Amino acid sequence: METTVSSPTDIVVEEFNKTKKDWDEAYVQTLAHIQAIQNHGKLRSTGDNNAEKKESLPRLNGLAQDGLATLSAAQFNLDLLIPQLPTDDHIQNAQFTLQSWNKQIQSLRSNLRNANLQAKANLRKAAQEERELLLGGGEESTARRRNLQTKAGMTSAAESITESLRRTRQMMVQEVERSGSTLMAFEESTGVLKKAESEYKGHVSLLTRTRNLLSTMKRQDVLDRIILAVGFLLFSLAVLYVVSKRIGILKLQRKVVGAIKAGMAADPTQKLAQVKEPVPNVDFDFNIEQPMHDEL
Repeated sequence: METTVSSPTDIVVEEFNKTKKDWDEAYVQTLAHIQAIQNHGKLRSTGDNNAEKKESLPRLNGLAQDGLATLSAAQFNLDLLIPQLPTDDHIQNAQFTLQSWNKQIQSLRSNLRNANLQAKANLRKAAQEERELLLGGGEESTARRRNLQTKAGMTSAAESITESLRRTRQMMVQEVERSGSTLMAFEESTGVLKKAESEYKGHVSLLTRTRNLLSTMKRQDVLDRIILAVGFLLFSLAVLYVVSKRIGILKLQRKVVGAIKAGMAADPTQKLAQVKEPVPNVDFDFNIEQPMHDEL
């Protein structure tokens, strides 16, 4: 299978034909947009309800300006291609085409200005007819007023809905702010609770140590009480023992003294002899102070 390689001349010719095709398409579309601008507002004056479905005037102007920009780009591209055409006939035809395109662009711009003026006139005329229909009588005027009232009601309802949505948004913003402040308060409360928890743990350890100390002090108090009771009991027993021993010695001493006094009263000479005679070694201790000293 043979493959054909396009020469630079063929490429230029193909680009020239493509540029002409783009021009023709853009020219037709731009002319249609200008015609639509010129007829804009006429359907309203005839009372056609499909007028609202048509493109708005600013959009039509934007489309027409885009079409003119496309035509200018095609004209510039053709101007660049003319020196590259293979023959003088192609160059001459391209120059005539370029001049024709220049005139058509100027004509389209002039038509666009006239179409905008015509559209404004149509709008003024339609508004005048609208006022006359509203102020006049008849079924058509009544229907038109009802239509306008319906539109006004719809507009009022839309405004009411918009205002309601605005209030709802404001309330949501306030709720979000309130929720934010509540969260901040919760965070602060959480910090306070954590601090209180740490302090409580410290107090718990302190109370535990205090409880242990109190238990130790109670045990020591009981032990001290037991020691005091035992000491008092021993002291009491010692005192009783000393007192009992002292009472026994006193009784014996009284008995001996009484016996001696009784003997001396019966025989005074014997008493004197007994006094002179040495006292026999009797195993009695008559010294009162000595036993008391020994016992103590």
